[in-house]
Amino acid sequence: MIAVPGFQGRRVAVFGLGRSGITAARALQAGGATPILWDDGVSGRMQAEAEGFAVEDLTTADWSAFAALVLSPGAPLTHPKPHWTVEKARAAGVPVIGDIELFARAIDTVPASLRPRVVAITGTNGKSTTTALIGWVLKQAGLKVAIGGNIGIGVLALPAPAEVEVYVVETSSYQLDLTTSFAPDVAILTNVSPDHLDRHGGMEGYVAAKRRLFQVMTPDKVALIGVDDDWGWKTVNALNDRRLRVSTITTRTPPEFVDPTGGVPVAKIAARLPDQQPAFDAGRFIIVDATGGKLVADGVAIADLAPARSLPGRHNAQNAAFAYAAARALGVPHDAAVEGLMTFPGLAHRMETVAQLGAVRFVNDSKATNADAARQALSSYPSVFWIAGGVPKDGGIDDLSDLFPRVTRAYLIGQSAEEFAATLGDTPHVITGTMEAAVTAAAADAQAAGGDQIVLLSPACASFDQYPDFEARGEAFRAAVLNQGATPLRS
Repeated sequence: MIAVPGFQGRRVAVFGLGRSGITAARALQAGGATPILWDDGVSGRMQAEAEGFAVEDLTTADWSAFAALVLSPGAPLTHPKPHWTVEKARAAGVPVIGDIELFARAIDTVPASLRPRVVAITGTNGKSTTTALIGWVLKQAGLKVAIGGNIGIGVLALPAPAEVEVYVVETSSYQLDLTTSFAPDVAILTNVSPDHLDRHGGMEGYVAAKRRLFQVMTPDKVALIGVDDDWGWKTVNALNDRRLRVSTITTRTPPEFVDPTGGVPVAKIAARLPDQQPAFDAGRFIIVDATGGKLVADGVAIADLAPARSLPGRHNAQNAAFAYAAARALGVPHDAAVEGLMTFPGLAHRMETVAQLGAVRFVNDSKATNADAARQALSSYPSVFWIAGGVPKDGGIDDLSDLFPRVTRAYLIGQSAEEFAATLGDTPHVITGTMEAAVTAAAADAQAAGGDQIVLLSPACASFDQYPDFEARGEAFRAAVLNQGATPLRS
């Protein structure tokens, strides 16, 4: 655990007792603060009381006595309207912060010569895979690494700085909205597409939250920006205006390496199809140095990703490019960084091959909670038996229509089933309702089709109509697949 100093002997309100809230309370207490906890749910309050924390109804508390409010990232800061604790804190002049901000303050108190370096990753899609991949590469290079944040372990539950050389932290837009001093050594923005717009008041607010990752960066830090979307290029331009060290990551092919905003990145790393490669996203990708318009450094590509079985498709080529660039920025030798990419075992629930039944592979992409994430998986295979549905995001699957020809048949589950059926139109589909029924039908159809086939769970939806989270949904898929008699695998 990371003890949080700076609040010794002071009362700190903590609202929301999920993973981040309860770990924040423990870290504050370890640093000498008196955390005062509250949650709208009885179970959260009971857990806090069982651990010996002070639990007080914050609706009637004296807010002038609090040094800060540590807000759960699940509670709205600004939209659709500020949470009632935020309104009370602001009325009393109490700062509102989150667990990432507490982490930043704790790390800043470590003497510079002993301070671990921090890699932080945000973005709409790809951030979890990129986080796990960077952590893997650094560990394989022999570094003491701790991975957490919005993935896996809450950031304040990670080992203390004395035990760590590099923290690799995934950060959500909700968490970044609650930061003021977070300045990672390597800051990564994978990509930006519409998501969580209700919580940020629209696209501009969402992008502004993501850019908070760079708000206090100094020229000794490194920014890695994905520029396959316009928001990435706009971010590059803004950081260039501040004369920061910016490198861009792209999967575009020439001549699109040219920066359309006129910015001048320090370096460009590109993932692209080799010459003569069929132009679809399931192709073999190579990582190259595109600095100064070059496609390779000294005539040699950085890495050929063909042997990296857990990194298929264009989006994973981008993730690999981020991981290579981050590792090199931290001083990992070229050969060690490439070796780490080749041996990465993959991330659970993200294009994870869970089992095989004859020539049929079952791929768990439950983490694809919006259409843009589902696009990455659909683009990686020439044809699929597609399981989709849940709680739809704005726009549903309308933007995936260009990929419908790759869908041999779709199996629709959850709240969005009728809506998705209408969108699919003439694309073969069936409303199955449940995961078990979808897997049973898809397995039978894929076997009947003969040859190598893919059954893909890539829902393009949130899970909350049928499951508590995407992990539970992915495990339900795995269980249903194994019930078909499939042999469990790990890609």
